[in-house]
Amino acid sequence: MRVGLLSCVVAAGLSVAVSLPAAAQAPRVAKSATAAAAGEGGKLQESNEWTVGVAGGLLEGTNIRFAAEMAKVLDDRPNLRVLPMVTYGALGNIEDLLYLRGVDVTITSADVLDEFVRNGTLANIKNRIRYICSFYINEMHVYVRPEIRTLEDLAGKKVSFNTVGSAANLTGGIVFDRLKINAEKVFINNSVALEKMRTGEIAGVVHVTGKPTDLFAKFKPEPGFHFLPIPFARSLQDYYVPTKLTSQDYPNLLKPGESVETIGVPQVLAVYNWSPETERYRRVSRFVEYLFKRFDQFKQPPFHPKWNEINLASSLPGWTRFRAAEELLASSRPPQADGAAVKQQFDEWMSTRAPTGGRRMSEDETKVLFEQFRDWMKRDGGQPAR
Repeated sequence: MRVGLLSCVVAAGLSVAVSLPAAAQAPRVAKSATAAAAGEGGKLQESNEWTVGVAGGLLEGTNIRFAAEMAKVLDDRPNLRVLPMVTYGALGNIEDLLYLRGVDVTITSADVLDEFVRNGTLANIKNRIRYICSFYINEMHVYVRPEIRTLEDLAGKKVSFNTVGSAANLTGGIVFDRLKINAEKVFINNSVALEKMRTGEIAGVVHVTGKPTDLFAKFKPEPGFHFLPIPFARSLQDYYVPTKLTSQDYPNLLKPGESVETIGVPQVLAVYNWSPETERYRRVSRFVEYLFKRFDQFKQPPFHPKWNEINLASSLPGWTRFRAAEELLASSRPPQADGAAVKQQFDEWMSTRAPTGGRRMSEDETKVLFEQFRDWMKRDGGQPAR
């Protein structure tokens, strides 16, 4: 009896299932929740049309602060919005500029293009990247354990060069190679590396960023830990400049009046070499226009004091300026200043080519070379190769 009743119920259930409409049997598919589907296409376009992504760097670095400060000063939605991005740093920022969606502008180091050329990892890189302006100086910090007294003592020792793609990875690696310091390079976040220094796992850290940096300014000093001086050797005199770390920068690590000689590398506000008829070119051009127009605002508190180091018109050897930036500078400078600016650039270019021996150029030869240099600048918008 029970079996018969169950069979009837099952049969009835099957008949109901079979008789249901196909739509009721099929799994329900949620409707698209995109802005366009919701009738918000105009808002979608407005939010993206004039938004510029700026690749800054690691959270503990100075570059990300500059990216954030540009976002504050240049914001003028819907006409312009700047999005600062936490990234890997100088090397990684160039790759992000080339390959990562949403990155329009990046902060990187002046020595980055030559490094890519030397390694051959990015084809035709000097024609693909342009610069808006030379930025501030990032200082090189080499912080070591008590038993390390000179850079040469780091040979064969484990030294952290921060994470792969960072400025320490780039500039630190170049400087150590040029000074022939054959350290065992490891790549970990330097905040972690400092803790490993305490245990002796690592002999020192190399950190390249604008001083003062919180990594050291907030570091509880260990007895004997200290900064190493870096000599301004002839092999470093292309992109780098002599500078120093002082007790004013790091009162927790240096005695009053104490200073340590080091080198610095100029930072660069870089962009892709977009063609003028493209949307991305117009977007970056608007960013440049706002940056130049509002630049004086950055020189006041509470913004980083290194804004005062920046001269928007200064040239950068080995780099070509972004066309929109060059046109804005040309339109804002007095006509009589053009010749003086080119002469200054020529003198800077000549100083990098100054012979160490042999016959010096005559005055007439120098004049001829200057005319060629000026023609080159007018034609190509950048300095000839050194």
